[in-house]
Amino acid sequence: MSALAVALLLAAYAPQQAGSTPLDPAREARVQALGKQLRCPMCQGLSIADSGSSAARAQMDKVRELVAAGQSDEQIRTYFVSRYGEWALLEPPAEGMNLLVWVLPGLLLVLGLLAIARVVARRSPAAAPETPAPEQTAPDADPYLEAVRAELRR
Repeated sequence: MSALAVALLLAAYAPQQAGSTPLDPAREARVQALGKQLRCPMCQGLSIADSGSSAARAQMDKVRELVAAGQSDEQIRTYFVSRYGEWALLEPPAEGMNLLVWVLPGLLLVLGLLAIARVVARRSPAAAPETPAPEQTAPDADPYLEAVRAELRR
């Protein structure tokens, strides 16, 4: 990579830095990748790498500090989970109660498709046996209707 490309790459990360100096390109890319996995405490659904809030910049500085200290990605994620809970991860692990978050949407989709198929099958004319139409009686055969008509004629 040329020096100009490295300078442009590091300049792209400048808005997320609150005051710490950027690391070498390989470690800075790792910082950004880790920042994409961690949720911003101020912004709804944004990672700390994508957020411009001061809290997100401070957390990016902490990630940068931990990467510079030589900690692994798992150790850094564990640090944030121990400090902020599993909410700090944008994609929590699919285990325990979190498994419902991963499985429930698919299960509801399958159940919904089955319900739709069942309703469509019930309304299908080929599936329903033909029932004979009830015999229509002549309108004059109803004694009450005849009584009403007779009263109206008077």
